[in-house]
Amino acid sequence: KMATVEGQTVKIGDWVSFKADIEQSGRIVHIAEDGRGLAALTLENLAGFHGDYIGGQIRTVVRSDDCWVE
Repeated sequence: KMATVEGQTVKIGDWVSFKADIEQSGRIVHIAEDGRGLAALTLENLAGFHGDYIGGQIRTVVRSDDCWVE
């Protein structure tokens, strides 16, 4: 399965960046439609995410339009 991030096609295994308190990144482990024509990306970072909302977690779900490719 694939998704579009900033006009670029991404797939499971690719890394994308997003902002949740701070700019951080994660590897795509799952792609699902969010019902509005966008994709919901399940991201994983085994080092753990940071910040008040997702700090300490290793997985989070982010909308594809909230991500970018570095």
